[in-house]
Amino acid sequence: MHDLVIRGGTIVDGSGATAFTGDIAIDAGRITAVGTVTAKGRDEIDAAGLVVAPGFVDIHTHYDGQATWDSEMAPSSWHGVTTVVMGNCGVGFAPAKPDKHQWLIGLMEGVEDIPGTALAEGMPWNWETFPEYLDALEQRARTIDVATHVPHGAVRAYVMGERGANNEAPTEHEIAQMSAIVEEGLRAGALGFSTSRTVLHKSIDGVLVPGTTATKEELIGIGRAVARAGHGVFEMASDLKREWDEFGWMGALSKETGLPVTFAMLQSIAKELPWEEQMAETARWNADGANIVAQIALRGTGILMAWRGTVHPFRFKPSWVAIENLPWEQQWAHVSDPAWKAQLLAEDNVYPESDVLPLLYAVALGFGLQYGMGEGFDYEPTQTETIEALAKAAGKPAAEYAYDLLSSDGGTGFIYFPILNYADGNLDFIKGLLERDDTVVSLSDGGAHCGTICDAASPTFLLQHWVKERTRGTISLEQAIKRQCHDTARLYGLDDRGLLRPGYLADINIIDMGAIKLGKPWLAFDLPAGGKRLLQRADGYMMTLKNGQVTFRDGVMTGALPGTLIRGPQANPAVAMAAE
Repeated sequence: MHDLVIRGGTIVDGSGATAFTGDIAIDAGRITAVGTVTAKGRDEIDAAGLVVAPGFVDIHTHYDGQATWDSEMAPSSWHGVTTVVMGNCGVGFAPAKPDKHQWLIGLMEGVEDIPGTALAEGMPWNWETFPEYLDALEQRARTIDVATHVPHGAVRAYVMGERGANNEAPTEHEIAQMSAIVEEGLRAGALGFSTSRTVLHKSIDGVLVPGTTATKEELIGIGRAVARAGHGVFEMASDLKREWDEFGWMGALSKETGLPVTFAMLQSIAKELPWEEQMAETARWNADGANIVAQIALRGTGILMAWRGTVHPFRFKPSWVAIENLPWEQQWAHVSDPAWKAQLLAEDNVYPESDVLPLLYAVALGFGLQYGMGEGFDYEPTQTETIEALAKAAGKPAAEYAYDLLSSDGGTGFIYFPILNYADGNLDFIKGLLERDDTVVSLSDGGAHCGTICDAASPTFLLQHWVKERTRGTISLEQAIKRQCHDTARLYGLDDRGLLRPGYLADINIIDMGAIKLGKPWLAFDLPAGGKRLLQRADGYMMTLKNGQVTFRDGVMTGALPGTLIRGPQANPAVAMAAE
């Protein structure tokens, strides 16, 4: 008698192998049989006509604060994710001296657009060192497993104080101190180290993230500390400035230590290297013995612009600035007033001082790059769906059309502005990247950019768009599942998940592929202190299981909380069983 048997499903096991019809037996939270299971289960699930796949592993999230107060871990958990890796991009909350709490909150708020008031009210701050932070994470049960990196920004500020926060150069002694803290964090259970080297990442006060201009000596010194711990991934977001020779030190570090070094690979105006050159350099160094992995997004990284969001085309108009801090009810009274609308549309934009002024111009005026979001929106839109084209067809000025679209449904309309990965007006280049071994599906930013994006829904987008609906070329279901399960798990040494095989964790999705579909995004104000976040649900997830327990049924949380903190790499169960 098994604890649970899933019967008659279409099994996509995560390996990339052809799907087959079969059963899965589960005992004590692990898979014990796959194929034909004759013994009965204490509980049984009829999966006939449904896809049975591993739980998704999302390696690029920012739940560092939310994980200390929340057990549901939405929105990622709504999209079949059963494991997340946090602490990316060099930002996090440990180590943290007591007088640096607010500074770290400001850093996260600026870089990842997570409301500072929510972080201040929600986090218990019952830690100082990184191992103590892991202990705090371990105290809470969740629907999913969580793991994390040691973040460069927090480490630099902890060791160097204001000098570290201001990106001054460290002494050799300070590099040694930072290295010791990182090694301690890895030995306590972190899965890697992360850093940020992009001018787009700034604190709420406009200051670059600590480590942005770090020398290769600092980065390699810390990388060697990761290697001394015996495991770990070196993760980086960078503008890839030619003068920094990022691939030079990444390749040298990986070759010397054997560590995987992974970077955010984007088609971006902020990167000096075009994406083709990024991938060529990755291939060149890997052919010479390095292990560099490009993290890729599945769609255009885009701002969802809304009246109540962080960004919209009218935020630089004096009339909006005058009301931007008022309660929504008062703002809406102005927005829905025809006289106020006419006044605002007649005004010139007044831009703040910024080193990304071209981006601000595009937000306010780039209606040929922005798309109207309606019901069933296609995240690979065409030029006929731009605000400019829609406005022309409607016989309106583009700005007025955008205003009316944002004001639809009581002011809950959205405009999609893909600022990254959409220079060609399509996602053709991503299809080729999905077929390469030196890339990994990533960059969902789950838990972050609360008022601008909701790419935590990327696993569902992978199934709906890339497998089912894309008119410019799809990928197979087997390949999609492998990319979001096996490949992401293996990069971080999580060899106990990502496959449906005996001995592996019973982290499982049961999916109706005929129904799989993204819902319409919305702004919720459910974070601590009423903080806002963009959310997006999905249809088609009949059940999600974590460690053999049903955590979500038809998209609704059941109350089961089998998820925990992951400490360090997890052994391949087949190897472990063979050694016994």
